Amino acid sequence: MAIYDLIIRDGYVVFPDEVKKSDLAIRDGVIVKIGDRLDGKAKEEYEASGLHIFPGMIDVHVHFSEPGRAHWEGFETGSHMMAAGGCTTYFDMPLNGIPSTIDRKALLEKAEIGERKSVIDFGLWGGLVPGNIDDLEALANSGVIGFKAFLSATGNEEFERADDFTLLHGMKRIAELGKVLALHAESDPITQWLKQEKEKDGLFSADDYAATRPVLAEAEAVERAITYAELTGCPLHFVHISSGLAIEKIESAKRRGLDVTVETCPHYLLFNHGDLFEKGAVAKCAPPLREREEQERLITCLMEGKFDMISSDHSPCPYELKDSATNNLFEAWGGISGGQFSLMSMIELAVLHDIPLHKVAEWTASAPAERFGLSSRKGQIKNGMDADLAIVSLNGVHEVLDSNFFAKHKQSIYMGHTFPCQITATFNRGKMVYQVDTISEGVQGEWLKVIDSCIAVNN
Repeated sequence: MAIYDLIIRDGYVVFPDEVKKSDLAIRDGVIVKIGDRLDGKAKEEYEASGLHIFPGMIDVHVHFSEPGRAHWEGFETGSHMMAAGGCTTYFDMPLNGIPSTIDRKALLEKAEIGERKSVIDFGLWGGLVPGNIDDLEALANSGVIGFKAFLSATGNEEFERADDFTLLHGMKRIAELGKVLALHAESDPITQWLKQEKEKDGLFSADDYAATRPVLAEAEAVERAITYAELTGCPLHFVHISSGLAIEKIESAKRRGLDVTVETCPHYLLFNHGDLFEKGAVAKCAPPLREREEQERLITCLMEGKFDMISSDHSPCPYELKDSATNNLFEAWGGISGGQFSLMSMIELAVLHDIPLHKVAEWTASAPAERFGLSSRKGQIKNGMDADLAIVSLNGVHEVLDSNFFAKHKQSIYMGHTFPCQITATFNRGKMVYQVDTISEGVQGEWLKVIDSCIAVNN
């Protein structure tokens, strides 16, 4: 009689402080034994000889736009794409769906759709917008990961940016609720004023767009948010930080003892303003891709441990919202479609810069799990943890093509890029959800509700 459901044999396992050849035994979706040449029978065995086994990525920042805009990207295609990239848990942002996730009713509606359609586990962010302070407690009690607010225009009329009074009142309440506030930190007055100046002069190029969202706009917003956090005691998480100056301000806050974490995205590390100039709207995001010198500064910050984690900020849209802006970049949707490529991007950077693979696992799995209340079950490969695993070949390559990109719309800055590695399989709680360009049938993810820093799962 089998004593395990699955044994993964002979892989190079990426542990928190080393890479070591090991077998993994899994029962009921949980890792129950780790060792060299494990004895015992299993219902299934997977041969991982010559392959690396990473903890499944936890991507804390994606936009799937469902309900209401599933034609942009929904839970089905979105989760397929994430699984194909070695991701086993993602957090969906609150703003691009209709309705936005700014009250309990909207949260439960979105969660129900996710539970039906997602092939991997997921969490949900709630929103902080003008007028919903009284909704924050119900959202927190219902298990949101935390709350998201914008300091600049969102691009969606359903989800307004937080003015300073909303921010202060919201931070105070979020601190009382024991949650984290995630912030898109760009100064709205600076970006809007600069945009109006460009539009007045009829200037709409890539250079003009980048000039309206300078490093100073990001740094000012970061500094203001940190000041408000000092006043209110609110934990902060800065999303998609794109400049060394912003990192300096965040590092200063950390040294003063503030509860602050920060992410950046692979597109800021692999690409730069030259790609926006060359490729146009497909490379437009906010903050924008920076000049090469700033890109190199970000890589240095990463290697010095100044970024806590990596997320994709997968923000897709229909083709026409990119293609219609050939002569005016300001009219294009500002988002990078790339959730499938985050883990491979970080492995590429590790290869290029001689970064230990366990640091990649930290940035993509253990640090997000620790920050957002999932570390009792997820984020590391060890006994008692969910068997969330990405099987990676460092001998293979992955060229991004229409045929192997699982997003709804096959337009991305990554199209044609070749990674020096390949995701060969992904396991979510011990079940294979992806193998070599194929999504498994009959697999289903779970909504992970974080209440009092513990995971609650809808059964």
